[in-house]
Amino acid sequence: ESAHTGKLGDGKIFVLPVEKVIRVRTGEYGKDAI
Repeated sequence: ESAHTGKLGDGKIFVLPVEKVIRVRTGEYGKDAI
């Protein structure tokens, strides 16, 4: 709840260096999640 802002970008997890992007809400990976 503390990380929820209601703005674009919520629900994304970035691991540095960026090797993988996951859209939590939809389960999309990679380019589809950006």
